[in-house]
Amino acid sequence: MDLLEDGPTGNAHEYTVSEISGAVKRVIEGEFGRVRVRGEVGRVSRPASGHMYFDLKDQGAVIAAVSWKGQVARMQIRPEEGMEVIATGRLTTFPGQSKYQLIVDNVEPAGAGALMAMLEARRKALAAEGLFDQGRKRDLPWLPEVIGVVTSPSGAVIRDILHRLRERFPRRVLIWPVAVQGQACAPEVAAAIRGFNALAPGGPVPRPHLIIVARGGGSLEDLWGFNEEIVVRAAAESTIPLISAVGHETDTTLIDFAADRRAPTPTAAAEIAVPVRTDLANRLGEAALRMARAMQARGEARAQRLSDLSRLLGRPEALVTPARQRFDLVSERLEPGLRMVVVRKRAGFAPLAAHVSPRLLRQVLVNEARRIDQLAGRLRPAPGARLRRAQQDLSTLSQRLEAARQRSVADVARRNREGRAQLAILDQRLAQAPRMRFVLLRERLDRLDRMRQTLGYRETLRRGFAVVRDAEGALLTTAAEARGAALFEVEFRDGRVTARPQDPPPATPQKPRPARSRRKDPPEQGDLF
Repeated sequence: MDLLEDGPTGNAHEYTVSEISGAVKRVIEGEFGRVRVRGEVGRVSRPASGHMYFDLKDQGAVIAAVSWKGQVARMQIRPEEGMEVIATGRLTTFPGQSKYQLIVDNVEPAGAGALMAMLEARRKALAAEGLFDQGRKRDLPWLPEVIGVVTSPSGAVIRDILHRLRERFPRRVLIWPVAVQGQACAPEVAAAIRGFNALAPGGPVPRPHLIIVARGGGSLEDLWGFNEEIVVRAAAESTIPLISAVGHETDTTLIDFAADRRAPTPTAAAEIAVPVRTDLANRLGEAALRMARAMQARGEARAQRLSDLSRLLGRPEALVTPARQRFDLVSERLEPGLRMVVVRKRAGFAPLAAHVSPRLLRQVLVNEARRIDQLAGRLRPAPGARLRRAQQDLSTLSQRLEAARQRSVADVARRNREGRAQLAILDQRLAQAPRMRFVLLRERLDRLDRMRQTLGYRETLRRGFAVVRDAEGALLTTAAEARGAALFEVEFRDGRVTARPQDPPPATPQKPRPARSRRKDPPEQGDLF
């Protein structure tokens, strides 16, 4: 049959478009039933139907791929643009667009390197948005009343957290059960964090003062749900302080960067969340004892000060005795003086008595009585006013004493806080000291080992020298010792050679040899072996 057929084709079978499409579909599905394809993910599209459409490409070709809604829900890792993956599925055709495509059941990253590269790219993108800034992180409450825990209710993690809280300082715990692995992990964890933040203070369900997101250890794929962007954003948006306790100490997820505090293990998260109650009680007892001693010492100091000042006033008898003596002297002259005054007044009153009438005397008495009544009216409220002033002075002194006591209590509380902060700093430095000491000692050991290798004699052998020993292993450093040995051994950089000394050959004229740089003078002829 000619390749170029110009004749009529009226006898050729006529196929419909559907028949040709069906035949191509059967051929492709028959030859490529179920395949695994490795390539780079191109564009990714997820319409409202829930299906996923994306491209798999390499340097020379592109294959259209599709995953139906149910398959997408079962995927551990969802493909993202630029990610290198291994897609498993079946190859088929799409007659509506005359193209072939891959129906993908599962997607795996092409090695841990690709997964780590995608994780690093996501970390840099979220860090560029400021989600990991230290300025966003909040201080943890010193003693939270309610603690919210986001974890699986059936694992050992929640039991370890509850046990540790009971040992240190029992608190009220709210558990939000979530899946900690698989496709449902990320949306459930994000919903739990946002759900705790949505609780109203004082509502029927208490709002937590601290949130712990916890999970045990696992592989990178097992912990991948905590690397999803939805979880990281929920942790960064949380107004409640959050502790991340995902995996073991060596495991790191993106939620660790967005959390306010990272704990190496779930048990450590419980230790960070609450202090030790017995230690707190001991510190409070010591503070109360110190406060009581300080107040007692202050009272004793004031009493001593009052006693010292009272000595400067002198004895009351010494102050009164001179006045009493003066009174006695004056009292002796008082009686004669009174008599003289009476005589004088009587002599002066006698001329006036003739002019004084009883009516005038009564008027004088009435005026004097009225004046006495006025003085009595003014004198009557005086004790009450004096008592009120005394009460007011007493109230003022009481308020000053209460203010002084409150200042003392506040000063003691401030010193307690400063001591607690300083103790926390010293505790952190103490925890870091062994690790830093070990690192310094390890670096010093490495330097000494490198120096040992550099200064060892084997490095000298590599530069062209040799070591000569006798049969017993003793070093031979002179030609005379080598001639006297029955057998000796020469060590080079790549091995050892055994030799015997020989008699010197007859003397022959020697030609001068050219000088060699950085080498010792050649041995004499009699020293050759």
